[in-house]
Amino acid sequence: MTTVSAEKYHGTENDFLVVAADAPVTDRAAFARTHCDRETGVGGERTGADGVLFLDLDPTASPVRVTMTLVQPDGSVAEMCGNGARVTATWAARETGASEVVIGTPAGDRHAVVQGEGVTVEMGQPSFAPADVPLARDAGEPLLDTPVEGLSVTAVNTGVPHAVAFVDDVDAVDLATVAPPVRHAAVFPEGTNVTLASRVAVDDDAVEGAPGDPTAYRQRTYERGVEGETLACGTGGVAVVAAAKRTGRLDTEGPVRVSPPGGDLVIVVPDDGPATLTGPVEREFATDLEAPA
Repeated sequence: MTTVSAEKYHGTENDFLVVAADAPVTDRAAFARTHCDRETGVGGERTGADGVLFLDLDPTASPVRVTMTLVQPDGSVAEMCGNGARVTATWAARETGASEVVIGTPAGDRHAVVQGEGVTVEMGQPSFAPADVPLARDAGEPLLDTPVEGLSVTAVNTGVPHAVAFVDDVDAVDLATVAPPVRHAAVFPEGTNVTLASRVAVDDDAVEGAPGDPTAYRQRTYERGVEGETLACGTGGVAVVAAAKRTGRLDTEGPVRVSPPGGDLVIVVPDDGPATLTGPVEREFATDLEAPA
């Protein structure tokens, strides 16, 4: 078999393999299924990964540009991934020394800034429009706090579709049981990620820049393409804040802390403009992996 160079990174425990786009991987889906497997895949802090980032870097562009293709553990391609974009920006910065990176994704270009305390990525403007989610209806009202397969969900696209359910305690819900019926519900013709959120009070200064709204959310996400829960989901964090604002649960344009199991993310969702996602990234190791024929 052919071997290819790869690196493993994680953003708040959402872990990815990074492979150059021109690496000799003839079957990207098979490569992802093989090395992302949580029982038999690549090693590191955890066995396997939440996806493979195939990255095409243009260091001559200004700002530096990198095209990101995320192949998920089931072999499908995700249009956007917030934590994957932060990993991509960190990788590009290591390769070039640049602190600003433009990331090309199927969901559009995303601008990222790499700083010592973390990476901030523009995430686009969340959309609740049925055609954008998409929902199995091209017109009409958005899906807001509506029962779907046992959960009351709000549907929003933050680069990929999310069904957000606000609950009293995210840990009190059996996500592995309640999420799959929603993920495959007929109202979501292309499927959806399923994100749970519960609001928690924090100290006034706990979320820097938002002293007037001392709030935060805990988050758990069942990801389409992973077909299971991940320890963090950036698009899901943005979906939580966007859905909370749209349904009247939150009234702020300032930073909001969203905490999945893997760590803390800082989300800003303006009333009119692109959302941003900020969080840490860590490089685990470099390795050589076999590419299935």
